[in-house]
Amino acid sequence: MEKIILTDDCRCQRPCVATIGFFDGVHRGHRFLIERVVTEAKSRGLGSTVITFDRHPREVLECEYLPRLLSTNEEKTALLSTTGIERCAVLPFSKEMAQLSARDFMLKIMKERLGVEVLVIGYDNRFGHNRSDGFDGYVRYGREMGIEVLPAQAFMLNGIGVSSSVIRTFISKGEVEMAGVCLGCHYAFSGTVVGGHRIGRELGFPTANILPEDARKIIPEQGAYAVRVRVEGMTGEMPAMMNVGTRPTFDGDKQTLEAHILDFNGDIYGRRINVAFTHKLREERQFSSVEELKEQLERDAIMVREQFEKEKNG
Repeated sequence: MEKIILTDDCRCQRPCVATIGFFDGVHRGHRFLIERVVTEAKSRGLGSTVITFDRHPREVLECEYLPRLLSTNEEKTALLSTTGIERCAVLPFSKEMAQLSARDFMLKIMKERLGVEVLVIGYDNRFGHNRSDGFDGYVRYGREMGIEVLPAQAFMLNGIGVSSSVIRTFISKGEVEMAGVCLGCHYAFSGTVVGGHRIGRELGFPTANILPEDARKIIPEQGAYAVRVRVEGMTGEMPAMMNVGTRPTFDGDKQTLEAHILDFNGDIYGRRINVAFTHKLREERQFSSVEELKEQLERDAIMVREQFEKEKNG
């Protein structure tokens, strides 16, 4: 996949079929839409293009807004590269771009700079100043400038219309299994292993305390989770159990992200780690004693090990 940062002097020569969106998470709904774009492009002998943005538009329009993202820009690009799309045009979003009407955006960006001849629009997608136009308006503007506008159906999964907002809701409620089904893969984030209070080591369950590398990525609700981790410089995935919470048994007051990697006791401080959530084990709670907590952690470890072996063996 060719990635293009659409600077002022950038012009793409090859006519294409395109779609537009933020594509956070590049979930199964996005892939369903992009598959339509790729199919249309091949049938017409045109290129295929995804048009996206370098930041969430609300970050520019609302200075205090902090998005809760499913994917970083780098992750999004990597995911888009697996969809079969030929070109990804990344638009640096600015206040000036936000002022463009849908008609001007279609003419000045899509037609004149990206060579769009066919535009496939997601069922709930709106663009342009104040997002005031809808599909009928896009069709009308397209006729004026030679862009055919086609509607795309919603992707439904067990009666659920898959969208980034729906997946964020699942994650915020700790429903990481459903989030993974909608994404088509386990939800994950990356960070750096930093020093902690070493309480886990005293309990016989040493943990990697993780500082997320992007504060905008959504973290599941507090609780204990089964996860898979990949550690920089090491080969393969390892099963782990992760606690998202404040360590109430020890009167903690700040949220921490702590992963205990099963059958591993190496020094990984300072290394980059990727954590993929497979399912939720239980709610976080305050235990009456350290011994009670240790017994629960032992049960958690057994559940994680059994689940990992089950998935490993198909």
